Amino acid sequence: MLTAALVSLGVVFLAELGDKSQLMTMTYALRHRWWVVLSGVAIASFLVHGLSVTIGHFVGLTLPARPIAFAAGIAFLLFAAWTWRDSRRSDDDEVAPVPEPRYVIFAVISSFVLAELGDKTMLATVALASDHNWAGVWIGATVGMVLADGVAIIVGRLLHRRLPERFLHGAAALLFLLFGLWMLFDGALGWPAVAVASTAGVAAVALIAAAIRFVRSRRQALAREASPEVAA
Repeated sequence: MLTAALVSLGVVFLAELGDKSQLMTMTYALRHRWWVVLSGVAIASFLVHGLSVTIGHFVGLTLPARPIAFAAGIAFLLFAAWTWRDSRRSDDDEVAPVPEPRYVIFAVISSFVLAELGDKTMLATVALASDHNWAGVWIGATVGMVLADGVAIIVGRLLHRRLPERFLHGAAALLFLLFGLWMLFDGALGWPAVAVASTAGVAAVALIAAAIRFVRSRRQALAREASPEVAA
């Protein structure tokens, strides 16, 4: 059991580094209390890897990939709209109100479960559970994902202290939108070319809009600095 736990912990932790789950965790950490996000991640990880262990050790079935990807894509698009709406309610110099923890936890759990179903981490856990102690795999995989996403939360909190609130909310909404488009077109519909084109197009438009907004804000700041000198 100990060997299975350690192997699973190492495999899942390494597999999660740079994965979309870490980016999702960082996105949530930019907007909500870290302990609320980490609690949701832990619950979702416990559920997902419990399902993986059941499939790999007891059942030996496969999951329907496309329906799951379709549900995940739609969910991520809804999360993007929700995050963007929140970003419109906050100013750069004001801290946005944090929603009630129970709603945040539900959002974290549902998005993580949908994102991880059929993901490489879940497939790795299924494979480990077929050859190792199922309880050890369950524990190790859960702890490995929580540790990896804990690193993402730390990075997210550091960014939160250094960047404007509205910018962080906009970036979070953009990440959810890109995840949703990719899952919908690539995973659900099987159109990889459309997935690449849509995500790249949205990212390019977002970068151009951000650059235009930055230039305008700089011009306005320079104009405000110059106005007292003109008046004098």
